[in-house]
Amino acid sequence: MPARPRVGEPGSRGDKSAVKTDVEELSPTRVRLTIEVPFDELKKTLDHAYREVARQVRIPGFRPGKVPPRIIDQRIGRSAVLEHAVSDAVPEFYGQAVREAEVVPLGQPEVEITRLDDGAELAFTAEVDVRPRFELPDLATVAVTVQDADVTPDQVEEYLAALRERFASLRSVDRAAGAGDYVSIDLSASIDGTPVEDAQASGVSYEVGSGSMLDGLDDALAGLSAGESATFRAELAGGEHAGETADVTVTVNSVKVKELPELDDEFAQLASEFDTLGELRAGTRRQLEALRQAGQQAQARERALDALMALVDMPLPDVLVQQEIEMRRRSLAEQAERAGADVESYLAANDTTAEQVEREFSEDARRAVKAGFILDKLAADEKLTVDAGELSGYVTEQAYRMGVAPDRLARDLSESGQLGSVAADVLRSKALMLLAVRAEVTDESGRKVSIGAAPAVPGDEAEDTADAEPAGSPGDAAGQAGSEDAADPAS
Repeated sequence: MPARPRVGEPGSRGDKSAVKTDVEELSPTRVRLTIEVPFDELKKTLDHAYREVARQVRIPGFRPGKVPPRIIDQRIGRSAVLEHAVSDAVPEFYGQAVREAEVVPLGQPEVEITRLDDGAELAFTAEVDVRPRFELPDLATVAVTVQDADVTPDQVEEYLAALRERFASLRSVDRAAGAGDYVSIDLSASIDGTPVEDAQASGVSYEVGSGSMLDGLDDALAGLSAGESATFRAELAGGEHAGETADVTVTVNSVKVKELPELDDEFAQLASEFDTLGELRAGTRRQLEALRQAGQQAQARERALDALMALVDMPLPDVLVQQEIEMRRRSLAEQAERAGADVESYLAANDTTAEQVEREFSEDARRAVKAGFILDKLAADEKLTVDAGELSGYVTEQAYRMGVAPDRLARDLSESGQLGSVAADVLRSKALMLLAVRAEVTDESGRKVSIGAAPAVPGDEAEDTADAEPAGSPGDAAGQAGSEDAADPAS
């Protein structure tokens, strides 16, 4: 691809020094910077290099740090000083070139010194992946539909039924067990008349008809009263003899039935802060509506981001996509290890294949990288910032989820240099909220849905702000959008 015009030449927008830079686009997401530095520009770096070398060497007749440059050239060699100066100067001039070329690098550059002419010029190239250039459409053109937040009487009754289940009690009965009864049982298994030591259990509580234990157990329990036993054959699910067929004897210790409390004012007082059943029903409706409205907000953010991504076409740096894929592979390996299995066995147990997982990883990684770029640009275009209070609130929330003290997490993040990434996460969350606020959001019944307040624009925020230049992998933004599957807590 053709090189862009030089920057840093007399009369150009970068006329701050005599340094010259050519920017060549190798691809939409990778550039080569060719940087030429007149030797005069290296004077400060050379002086510093001489001081550093003088401090490190030991030459008779001179105190450490007081060795003159000409003596260093004679005894150590000018090349050692030049090497030190160049290693210090290259990052500085590379950073200057990046700023003047208005590119955002992703990762570390591949640097090659192409010319080092003592007294004349230093020239080097730097190849680096960069953020793709793209424009965002008017956010008002983004239209999405979310689920209705209405709560039906049946949903209220379903919630109350579940609440009654929580307050149910068990009452002993003197009769044979049947489906739906709760029994206390002892189990013992034997193979060819030999007891299986790890297949013996006493006082096990079980709901008859649930099918949650051994095959054949429900049939064996039918008609048994307290003190009676039955034997059936079943395949053992665990232990040393897992997979083998054994003779299992079940003995019933007691039979109980579940009794639900009456749905009346007394129950309302027992199960809630309300005094009457009517108040409990009304409160339940309000609670479910709040949950569904929160679900609408999450759906609006998720779907607005998906809609905006569909409107924006951009190339994605392969290196970032691969990093995201590798991160997912490591996470999968860790999950399998915690389950005590290798990856292949873990996938088989979850009824999936490596090929399916790799396809999902690739799709998810590309979405994550693209979402990160879009949210970062939206934040930059709107000049969103992150203040100290927002940063502290985010760290406190994460500490609560992790079960650690907020001050400890804040200290760990600071010591590991991750506060910049945290600020970027907060900034992307604000950009995502701004997108949802400005998008046209309606529910399935065609009604306009009001989204929470938009983040503050420049001029409204507090003076104490954190520089939230996007940091880390753009894929971090994937977590900001949430999961649509979990968008409706009341569904």
